[in-house]
Amino acid sequence: MIMSIPVPQDAAEPIRPVAVVTGGRQGLGRGAAVHLARKGFDVAIADLPALQDDVAIGELLATLRETGAKAEYYQLDIADLGAHAAFVDQVWADFGRLDCLHNNAGIAARPLVDVLDLEPEAFDRASDINLRGTFFLSQAVAKSMLADPSRLTDGVYRSILFVTSIAAELVSTDRSQYCITKTAVSMASEVFATRLGPEGIHVHEIRPGFMRTEMTASASTAPIDKKMEDGSVPLGRWGSTDDVGQAVATLASGALPYMTGQPLWIAGGLNIAQAT
Repeated sequence: MIMSIPVPQDAAEPIRPVAVVTGGRQGLGRGAAVHLARKGFDVAIADLPALQDDVAIGELLATLRETGAKAEYYQLDIADLGAHAAFVDQVWADFGRLDCLHNNAGIAARPLVDVLDLEPEAFDRASDINLRGTFFLSQAVAKSMLADPSRLTDGVYRSILFVTSIAAELVSTDRSQYCITKTAVSMASEVFATRLGPEGIHVHEIRPGFMRTEMTASASTAPIDKKMEDGSVPLGRWGSTDDVGQAVATLASGALPYMTGQPLWIAGGLNIAQAT
């Protein structure tokens, strides 16, 4: 069952749902934003750089608008909890609705450090962005969705999506802060799914595998290339921004309506337990 975007009786045009994509300037976030726009969403991009200082943001907005989507950019550090309310209010003011939050923003473990040598500052930074910022922005958006009376009548699918990682389940001792925060976000998706399900708001977790992005390019790819060669990834290739973007758009559109709070692995089969 694929849920269609309803046409109100008093309007000539169908409702265009609005999606917020955090960390949407590049990589997996950019891919998600493009696929959401192609799926019929208007898109609000949130990221760290100032719009006037970054050519990539302007190029992305142009790409999104070419699909017919309304697209706006907002400078936001999700670790700044005090900025969340004003950001959510501004999205509502600019778009008139908010139907999907795609929690993509996050940082990798850089440099790679053995768990016995990890400094508190590195742990706290990962927690502030990957977990704390993501959790409380989701809380703010969820409250705004619940306060919108149109959700009871317009038939538009509403959702909150969390990007975790294969690291939410697969251990890496030199990325301990990343593994721990992503595991916690996985539980957050279950908590929000349980709370919001009765309100008709779906929550989804996406677990990307080995992805070729700007972030993964900042560390050696040799160990992952070896996994491709030895069959650890049955599909035998790196994942792409399109692989994750298509999954995001599928979930946000309501194409899987009887699913909430469950991880969707976009990992080429890496999570399959293989006998040795």
